[in-house]
Amino acid sequence: MNDIFLRALAREHVERTPVWFMRQAGRCLPAYREERRQFEFLDLVRNPEAAARVTALPLDYFPVDALVLFQDLSTPFEAAGLDIELRPGVGPVVLPPWGGLEDVDRLEPFDPRDRLAFVLEAIRILRNRHAVPIIGFVGAPFTLCSYLCSGPRESRLAQLRAVMTGKTDTWDRLARFWVDHLAEFAIAQHEAGAGAIQIFDSWCGILSPQDYKQYVLPYSKSLLQRIGDAQIPTVHFGSAYQTMLPLLAEAGGDAIGVDWRTPLDDAWKEIGLDRGIQGNLDPASILAGEETALVETRKILTKAAGRPGHIFNVGHGLHPNSDPSIIAAVVEQVQNGHT
Repeated sequence: MNDIFLRALAREHVERTPVWFMRQAGRCLPAYREERRQFEFLDLVRNPEAAARVTALPLDYFPVDALVLFQDLSTPFEAAGLDIELRPGVGPVVLPPWGGLEDVDRLEPFDPRDRLAFVLEAIRILRNRHAVPIIGFVGAPFTLCSYLCSGPRESRLAQLRAVMTGKTDTWDRLARFWVDHLAEFAIAQHEAGAGAIQIFDSWCGILSPQDYKQYVLPYSKSLLQRIGDAQIPTVHFGSAYQTMLPLLAEAGGDAIGVDWRTPLDDAWKEIGLDRGIQGNLDPASILAGEETALVETRKILTKAAGRPGHIFNVGHGLHPNSDPSIIAAVVEQVQNGHT
């Protein structure tokens, strides 16, 4: 078993830096595009064998140290009684559209071990076939709830902020529903064989630190505490500026995933050197070519300075136009320990 990712997440001294990439299980891989000719995205997610196959595709291109489960942040919506459609350039859309977040009463309580059994079965298949850890994931309540609003992304996020700050009782009911159900979903993924869980708060960076602390942090902290109480390792990723990183750390996580806008060493100081860190190559550097990607990779490794707890990743997801051969060169650079 290649457990270097899990050992680094526990801040143990490891022989080299582990590496994996957000969105590595599709998008830029030719074999994934072949799969998409046969399956719609949600059909892939709902088919355990197909989802397991796609999750493992990166190993055919570059020897990453963990496999991130192929699913979507919106996967729990259908378990809660909501029909969804994934629209290009928009993301998940709830059908029929919500009249507003006051429609919280449309949400149905669910047991993920029943309603999301297909996700758990995909994890079991992967665990039996591959010798690297499986990373499960859930959305943080704020980011997940942004997909319940209608319209373009900016409009959705504005609607969500308006409810958070102006209808706090509605926001509290909605966020608590998802804390309870996402925690159970994360625990169920671990029971099925996921070695760690990543919490994605992809849109929290649009908030002020004050709004994050008042309206978001308590719910993310509750979610992470529930998962941590079950002795499950966690990575807490938020696309956030440097001033918010201490708040992400306060919310919890064994490691904090950071985007590329803050140098890794500065970000680690903000988070606290007693915490792990994941990141933070700008995915655009891969688009710039192999030489640029390797230069930027070396810079990050130098800033990490060999401290225990660094997991190499991009600062958000791989771009669809990324060249797998350049990603492979980055993996080789990290795993050879060149600084």
